Order: sequence, then structure tokens, then C-alpha cells
Amino acid sequence: MDWIRRNLYFLIGSLVALALMGLAGWYLYSKWQLNNTLLGQLDEQYAKLKHSYDQKPHPGSGKVDNIQEAKEQQQQLRAFIHKACQHFQNIPPIPVPESGKVTIQGFGEALSRTIEDLRQAASKSGVDLPPGSVSGQSYSFSFEKQRPKLDLAPGSLEPLSVQLGEVKTICDVLFQANISALDGLRRERVSDDDLTGPQTDYLPDKSVTNELAVLTPYEVDIRCFSKDLAAVLAGFANARYALIVKTINVEPAPAAAPGADQLAAPPPATTVMVPVYQPPPRPAAPSAPMSPEGRRPPGDRYGRSGGRYGDRYGPSARPAPAPQPVYQVVPVAAPTSKGGLPTALTEKQLKVTLTIVVVKLACPK
Repeated sequence: MDWIRRNLYFLIGSLVALALMGLAGWYLYSKWQLNNTLLGQLDEQYAKLKHSYDQKPHPGSGKVDNIQEAKEQQQQLRAFIHKACQHFQNIPPIPVPESGKVTIQGFGEALSRTIEDLRQAASKSGVDLPPGSVSGQSYSFSFEKQRPKLDLAPGSLEPLSVQLGEVKTICDVLFQANISALDGLRRERVSDDDLTGPQTDYLPDKSVTNELAVLTPYEVDIRCFSKDLAAVLAGFANARYALIVKTINVEPAPAAAPGADQLAAPPPATTVMVPVYQPPPRPAAPSAPMSPEGRRPPGDRYGRSGGRYGDRYGPSARPAPAPQPVYQVVPVAAPTSKGGLPTALTEKQLKVTLTIVVVKLACPK
């Protein structure tokens, strides 16, 4: 104990040195194990390289240079991607400012003008539009919240202008197909103002971004016939921009409920013109004037007609005028079908819900 007291510092230093030597040995052993692992992996890679060099044809020497061929194919693939980007052009936003920055005034004017253009295009094509959410206001094509506002949420002008251009492109395809009605159009929320807008204008889905493109979803509800639906799908397939129909749901359109006047009105009847013959009234024979002595002329004793024997034996028989027909409108029940071939197919209106994805490629410059 006396020795420990006298050499306490030496003893503590020795114990610390021993602990450090143990740690150094453990570290050296672990790194030795790691070195062996890396050496095994390196040997494995060398074995794969030697196996590749032993293959026929040789990957990188002689007249057949597969490495150079792979590089050329990579360049061809890049050129193909660059060429494909020309067929997947991005839809231009509305508006496209010259300065490159969208202003509130410019977006407001472009929004009003675009909505009015879409309404006129729908009217020319005979497409019925739903009423606006606000009483007395026309349909705003999912921009009901932004239409009357003079100030929009910060950072929302650029995405809203992009969506306005995409909505116009989709509606142009629908109107050119001559659908019967556009019941609704929904888009994703890109602004804080959209959080308080009508729920029928928005989708819960969001845009998906990957290494190649940005996929933006839209959903439309339309009423049309089968030939119009074929025209809609052909329009999206032949569009200049990348518009992909992801899902389609088709069901019979609900029949319009008749009004009270239609329920109370009787079914229409067919009318015909029927001639009705009525004999003309016979005119009364005029009486001859009395003589001053109060006697009638001799010819009026037995009747006066002015004929050869009428003054003595009575009026002669004159031919009566032919009765003139008078036409009257008489309702006649509509003729019922007497049979024949039954109707095999009756064209009925369809209610269609389309999920459309706008593809915007992230092509390198």
C-alpha cells in the first residue's frame, strides 16, 4: 500500500496506457477485418473483369469495340429523348408576359378574357354549361374563387396561369368534339385561396414529379353520345400537347324530370281538315208593289217569276246554287303502330367522367 501511495501517478498512467493499447488493438483488428472484406470485393471485381475480357467478342479491343458501341447507343438514346421532348411540349401559360413575370392586373384581365372566350366557344358548339356557384354569375371553369378577387395569395400567379392555359386546352378539345354538356371541371389546389373555394372545383390529388416529367391531374364530367365520346378521345390522342386520359367512367345519363305543365298537358293529337257542306239560304222572292186601286198586278195573282209561264201559273223552277264546302279542323288521334321490326338499338345520352393527366417533361436544355 505504501508503494501504491508513493507511485500513485505512475500506476494511474500505466492503467490509462494499458486501456489505450487495448483500444488501439481493437481498432487495428476491426480495420484489418475491413481490409480483408474490401480485398475480397476487389478480388471479386477483378474476377468479373477477367471473365468479361475472356468473353467473345471482346468488349473493348479489336475491330469489335462494344464499349464504344455502348457509348454511341447512349448518345442515340439521348438524341431520341431530345426529339421526343418536341412532341411533349408544355402548354403555354395564360398570360405569357413579356417581362417573364405575371402581374395581378395581367392575370385578372387574362382570366376574364379566357372565361368569356370559353363561354362563347361553348355557345357556338351547342355545349351546355353548369350555373356558377354565385347567384347571377356564369360558370368560371374552376376559377370561381380567383375571378372576383383583386388580390391573390403570394406565389400563386405563376401556377394559376399555368393551370389556366391547361384548362383552356382541355376545354377546346371537348368543345371541338361537340359534346352535349360540360357538368364540371376540377383541378388541384395550388393557392391558399383555393382552400376556401367551392369544393366542386378541386381535386384531392396533387401533381407527381419524377426525374423525367411533372404529371398534373384534371377531372371533367361531361354528357355526350357515343360518337361524341369517340371524338373526345381522338382529340386528346391527336392533341399537340401531352394529354393522357388516365381513367374513364361511363354510365347512362339521368333522364330530365318533366315539369308540371308537361305532366298535366294531354298528348298531342293529329288534326285534319274535313269539308262540311252547308246549303246556301234561299233568298225571298220580292213582292210587287200594289196598284193605286189596292189590287195586285195580274201577273202577281199566281206568283211572279219573269219566266215564260210564270206570270200565269206561278214561279218557274230555277236551279238552286251548288252548296259550297266549308273546311273545319277536326282532331284525330295519332295512328298507332301496327307492328313491324322492333328497335334493336336506341342511342342514349351518356354521363362520362374523365381523369386527364397533363405531362410536362423536364427536358434538359
